[in-house]
Amino acid sequence: MTLIQGIVFDIQRFAIHDGPGIRTTVFLKGCPLHCLWCHNPESQETRPEIFFSPEKCIGCRYCEAACEHDGHHFEEGVHIYDRDDCIRCGDCTLECYARALEVAGKPMSVEEVIQEVLKDRAFYQNSGGGMTLSGGEPMMQFEFTQALLAAAKQNGMHTAMETSGCSSFDRYQAIIPDVDLFLFDIKETDAELHRQYTGITNHLILANLEKLDQAGAKIVVRCPIIPGLNDRVEHFQAVADIINKMENIQELDILPYHPLGTSKNQRLGKSIPLTYISMPPDGQVQEWLNVIQAHTSVVVRKD
Repeated sequence: MTLIQGIVFDIQRFAIHDGPGIRTTVFLKGCPLHCLWCHNPESQETRPEIFFSPEKCIGCRYCEAACEHDGHHFEEGVHIYDRDDCIRCGDCTLECYARALEVAGKPMSVEEVIQEVLKDRAFYQNSGGGMTLSGGEPMMQFEFTQALLAAAKQNGMHTAMETSGCSSFDRYQAIIPDVDLFLFDIKETDAELHRQYTGITNHLILANLEKLDQAGAKIVVRCPIIPGLNDRVEHFQAVADIINKMENIQELDILPYHPLGTSKNQRLGKSIPLTYISMPPDGQVQEWLNVIQAHTSVVVRKD
């Protein structure tokens, strides 16, 4: 099991929004959805990617010397990064002292990840925390995810997993014994709008949520709310209707839009889809909470 490797793009310690207590969140690459508002666009592809921040470049040209594929060159002192020639080996990032170039995603074994997570074991024990798997979609690296969860349980840790719900239920069934809490996204209740916003419909996702509930899994439903897209009263009422039919929903968390993905998309050389949307004010978020709470007895809160 310890020899199984996955591609990890971040490990965040002292996380307090990814399950109960103080946690360490392990972010895995790969996602079947391409949400317009994605906070972690570096998570969508399964292979490593390169962040490039040209404003940080000091012109040392060490990256140019390190790259064997002509991915970097300079024209009149301007750093040109050619992503078409880049094989994403990350050699250039090792030479970039200014951190204008950074790699997003590296291979890690189960043992390496668990050793990192266990550094804060005392905090988990005192706060009721543990390890959370996130992404991306952890199910995109199922073998690695299953092994990480099993290893965490063997070490006595509470486990949580964030998921889009977009995977075969057989895989969810296999990991239920090793997941103490599923953090399950409902991004849009209208199937066609879900396809427009994420690239796929929500049929499989909602079916998996129902099956997880029937299997007795503990679930926190999470709803990203994006002004102008899914901040409709009809959507809020539909979310409440869904969770009201279930028995194991612990709470409903609202995740207001944050333009965190904008700068990341720029550094990845990707398009920025929602430049016209701003963070909603607190008063608007409270109105969303009030509307949903009026239709369900499940606790609704802002995360």
